[in-house]
Amino acid sequence: MFDLIVKGGTLPDGTTADIGITGGKITAIEARLDAEAGEVIDASGDLVAPPFVDPHFHMDATLSYGKPRLNASGTLLEGISLWGELRDIATVDEMVERALTYCDWAASMGTLAIRSHVDTTPDHLNTVTAMLEVKEKVKDYIDLQLVAFPQDGLYRTKTGRENVIRALDMGVEVVGGIPHFERTMADGAESMRDLCEIAAERGLMVDIHCDETDDPMSRHIEALAYETQRLGLEGRVAGSHLTSMHSMDNYYVSKLLPLIAEAGISAIPNPLINIMLQGRHDTFPKRRGLTRVKEMQAMGIPVGWGQDCVLDPWYSLGTGDMLDVAFMGLHVAQMSHPDEMARCFTMVTEVNAQIMGLQDYGLRVGNDASLVVLDASTPTEAVRLRPARLAVVAKGKVIARSARGDARLMLPGRPETVRRRHEVG
Repeated sequence: MFDLIVKGGTLPDGTTADIGITGGKITAIEARLDAEAGEVIDASGDLVAPPFVDPHFHMDATLSYGKPRLNASGTLLEGISLWGELRDIATVDEMVERALTYCDWAASMGTLAIRSHVDTTPDHLNTVTAMLEVKEKVKDYIDLQLVAFPQDGLYRTKTGRENVIRALDMGVEVVGGIPHFERTMADGAESMRDLCEIAAERGLMVDIHCDETDDPMSRHIEALAYETQRLGLEGRVAGSHLTSMHSMDNYYVSKLLPLIAEAGISAIPNPLINIMLQGRHDTFPKRRGLTRVKEMQAMGIPVGWGQDCVLDPWYSLGTGDMLDVAFMGLHVAQMSHPDEMARCFTMVTEVNAQIMGLQDYGLRVGNDASLVVLDASTPTEAVRLRPARLAVVAKGKVIARSARGDARLMLPGRPETVRRRHEVG
């Protein structure tokens, strides 16, 4: 007797299987389960995948678009300035409510793990208090991982370093930084040393906003790779954005990529936001700033897609759908080969889970029973359509359902309904 069986679904590898769930865990994956269950989901012909994972987000700022006013220039720096005003007037309750609303959106889309950077700049640390409350409230259905992020710099503000330590002591579990926003390149490199040592001493992971700029001379990823190896942090460090690599000299990049690979650093580009914010000082040709995704993957560097922002001072759009992120990333990185398109789906599931160090993730017996049933037949079709999430299961419980995206058609001699699914090949 199972609590739940998901029957007849197509797994990402193309196999068809029934998935049996008991007590919040996957207890069977077989071609056919002839057993009773408290509930059955018929997934015949539909894609059944592990949940989507977002390794880079800013939940303290989400859904605040237009407050205290619009970002008129559309630049990263104006967004930072606006957020600097908002974080001092936003209450804990307001930030909690906005974040919980966003978590509703994410859960409905099958995004059940999120890494959120929490601004530790203000001494009141209301941002941290709010996000720790959200983490507790959503723990039964979303794994929320928090990063201590000194938005205005570790050293650029008087209490920047002190507040990072305070946030970690409060329960934030990942060390963050922003070296390119320090006063000098030397301060940026020193912040990498300092932050990585803090992480090493505490046994924590590291995720750095690294070289989020069009300046090809912003090379803090090199310092991050050095400190990672010096302190034995391989496999625990991520470099987010890395947009300066878009503008770097190719010869230097040919040296840089092996250093990143040797250090076991993961990369988290955020295509929706990177291409919106970068190149704002250009005329034409106008850079779009996405880092060198395929080149890093060819070196064996784990690369995942991040959402980054939804309706906040930096980004005026967004839905919380990681397939939107994969779809945009596919286009900007020109990942048009069938293998590359399928890889974009893996980047927002398995690869992102690896980057976040998630335990008990994935469609395997013994893992948490968290999965999503999509109105698509393959991972590539899911990226193409960004289809309805027919069912979302979080730790054994169905938490969301959506209807299929069929449209009624009223044309003589044509079918009565239209479904945009289409088998290729």
